[in-house]
Amino acid sequence: MKLPSRSPVVPAALAAVVLAGCHSAPRATGPRALTSAELQGRQIGQTHCAGCYHVDSDKTLIGPGLQGLFKKTRLPDGPPATDGYVRPKIARGGSVMPAFGNTLNGEQMHDLLAYLHTV
Repeated sequence: MKLPSRSPVVPAALAAVVLAGCHSAPRATGPRALTSAELQGRQIGQTHCAGCYHVDSDKTLIGPGLQGLFKKTRLPDGPPATDGYVRPKIARGGSVMPAFGNTLNGEQMHDLLAYLHTV
């Protein structure tokens, strides 16, 4: 009895489908690159904030460390960790913190907050 001949295309196509399923998901390549706004915000933070705050740590300097600031539900002094609270706090200052509302323009404030969301 003679078996029908098969086309070599079918096994090749089947192999391609099977092998395509064997690829693993892309691996994380580490932290993503900062956007231009976040890079500007980092520079603003280094210029205006680093004297009192560790931006890349949760350790206290004069003020609390800012690492993970927006990953928490509340700030160390209790208010919510939101742009709606942090932006006016930066603008008006506090008991020891100077006000930056007349120092930073709207774009700079936006960039600083964008950066703080990344730390």
